[in-house]
Amino acid sequence: MAEWQIGLCILFAMLLLGVPIGLSLTLVGTIGTASIIGFEPSLSLLGQTYFDNARHYNLSILPLFLMMGNFVVQSGIANDLYAAANAWLRHRKGGLAMATVVACGGFSSVCGSSLATASTMTKIAMPSMRKYNYPDGLSTGAIAAGGTLGILIPPSVILVFYGIMTQQDIGKLFLAGLVPGIIGVVLYVVAVRISVSIGNMELETQPKLPLSQRLAALKGVLGALGLFVFVMGGIYLGVFTPTESAGMGAGGAFLLVLLQGRLGTWDLLITLYDTAKTTASMFLILFGALVFANYVNLSGMSREIQTLVAGLGNPLTALMVITLIYIALGCVLEGLSMITLTVPIFYPIVAGLGYDLIWFGIYVVIVTELSYITPPVGLNAFVLKSVVKDVKLSTIFKGLFPFLFVDILRVIIVLAFPGLVLFIPNLM
Repeated sequence: MAEWQIGLCILFAMLLLGVPIGLSLTLVGTIGTASIIGFEPSLSLLGQTYFDNARHYNLSILPLFLMMGNFVVQSGIANDLYAAANAWLRHRKGGLAMATVVACGGFSSVCGSSLATASTMTKIAMPSMRKYNYPDGLSTGAIAAGGTLGILIPPSVILVFYGIMTQQDIGKLFLAGLVPGIIGVVLYVVAVRISVSIGNMELETQPKLPLSQRLAALKGVLGALGLFVFVMGGIYLGVFTPTESAGMGAGGAFLLVLLQGRLGTWDLLITLYDTAKTTASMFLILFGALVFANYVNLSGMSREIQTLVAGLGNPLTALMVITLIYIALGCVLEGLSMITLTVPIFYPIVAGLGYDLIWFGIYVVIVTELSYITPPVGLNAFVLKSVVKDVKLSTIFKGLFPFLFVDILRVIIVLAFPGLVLFIPNLM
C-alpha cells in the first residue's frame, strides 16, 4: 500500500471516530508531510500555511458574507419571501410547497448557508403546510431540498472555499452559480408537482389573489432583491471586487435590518459572536485543507490518480468516475467536508483533462448538494428533524426522493450543456 493510501485510510478513520474535519486534515497533512520531508520542515510548512493564509486579503470575504447572512436571518426577511411566493402560488395544487421552494431560493441569494436556509424555512413554512393538511413527507422534502440551494446560489461559502483552494476568481464562481441555481428552483417546483401527482394527494388550495394584492406582496422582498442586485451587479459590472462586495453586502444587510427596526443591541452582539465563531471554525477547516493539499502534492497522490484516470479512456468517463466518488462520499460526509477533502486531489486532474475549473466548481457544488439530502447523513434532513421532532427521519428521506431525481437531472443538464454555467461569467 502506497504511503498516501495509508494517509487517506487514517484520515477516514479519524472522521468516522468523530474527529473534527479541520483537525483531521491538519494532523494527517502535517504527519504525512513529515514522513516525506522531515519533522522540522513539516512544522515550518504548517506554520507558514496558517500564517500566510490567515492574513490573506481575499480571505476576508468569508466572515463578511457570513455576517451578511446572519444579518439577513435576523431581519426576518424569510417571512416576507415566503409570503410573497405564497401570494403568487397559493391557488395551485401543492402551491404552499412550491412557495417554500421559491422562498428558499430567494433566501439563499442573501444568506449563503444551506443549513441556515433549511432551519429558518422549517420554522416559517411547516406550520402553514400543516394547517392545510400537507403530508409531512412532501412538506419536509420541499424544505430540505430547497435548503440545498444555499450552497449554490451566490453568495456561497462553499464557492469561496473552492475559489481559494483552486485559485479561481470568486466573482466568476458566484456569477456561474446563478443559472444552475435558477434551474434548481424550477426543477424543485416540478418535483413538488410530481410528488402531488404520483401520491394522488388531495390538497386544499386557496383562492387566487387579485393582481394588485400579489404585486403588493412583493414589497416585502424589495430589500432582499435590492441587496442581491447590489452585490452581484457590482461584481458583474466591475464596480467592486468580490472581497469589496462582501463588505458592501454586510454593510447593506446591516442597514436593511437597522431600518426595519429589528436589530437591538443584544441582537447585534449575538450576530457578531455567531459570525466570529463560525468564521473561526471555517478557517480551521480551510487551513487544514491547505495543509492536506501540501501533503497531496508531495506524496505524488495526484500524479498517481491522474495516471489511473488517464487509463479510463476519455475525459467524460473519468469525470463520471469522479462523480460517482462524490455521490458515494455524500452518503457518509457532509458537503463542506467533501469539498475540503476532495478538491485538492481532483482539481489538478480535472484541469489536466481539459475541463474549465469555474465550470467544475459549480458542477462539484451541485453534486455536493446531494449530500445534504442523501441518507444516511443528509444534514438538512437532520436539521428538519431537530425542529420538527414528531416527524420520522424515514418520512423526511422518503419525501426527498422526487427531489433527488430532479437533482440528478440537473447534474446531467450541467454536464451536457456547460455553456449554461459559463455564459454569464464569460460576459464579464
